[in-house]
Amino acid sequence: MLQAAIILIDLLFISLLTFGLYFPRHRRRDLVVAYLIVNVGVLAVAQVLASSTVGVGLGLGLFGVLSIIRLRSSEIEQHEVAYYFAALAMGLLAGLSTEPSLLTVVLMALIVAVVYFGDNPRLFRSYRQQTVVLDAAMPDESALIAHLEGLLGARVHGVHVRSLDLVNDTTVVDVRYQVGAQRSSAPTLAPRPSTGVTLLQEANR
Repeated sequence: MLQAAIILIDLLFISLLTFGLYFPRHRRRDLVVAYLIVNVGVLAVAQVLASSTVGVGLGLGLFGVLSIIRLRSSEIEQHEVAYYFAALAMGLLAGLSTEPSLLTVVLMALIVAVVYFGDNPRLFRSYRQQTVVLDAAMPDESALIAHLEGLLGARVHGVHVRSLDLVNDTTVVDVRYQVGAQRSSAPTLAPRPSTGVTLLQEANR
């Protein structure tokens, strides 16, 4: 009965995490299934290991092994990795608990609360990140920032040039910026007839 209670508590929290937080915010059904399976799978294995004398050590080893798993078949954003670790941690907390305790419940609730506030869409909603491909080689960082601010209509806070091809006249840059906060005195570059921009990916920060 005690183990059944902790399992029900874990199922309650993982349901809240996936169906109450993740899916309404990000709408990826495939990762909902992944989070549920990871949580319940770790819970089941940890319940068995907890009954042995080396249960805690094996549990920590299991956490270490699963923490380095990377799904190569599809792109996973950093906020989705955070949900993955939350599901994993709650499964371990429930699985290694021999009986329901206030500490276990508080820790699982704390994980959900941190995810709720940390992944809140209203938190830093104006900050963005994009990988931009320009069909112009721009080695000068100041000119690059001014050009990006003109293209994006935003204030650029940081750039990281991933590739600068002087032969093919292209620049690949990772840019972090804030929409609606463009510098009033930012210099602008004269437009080039062939200059374009390709936005590869975007993530709210």
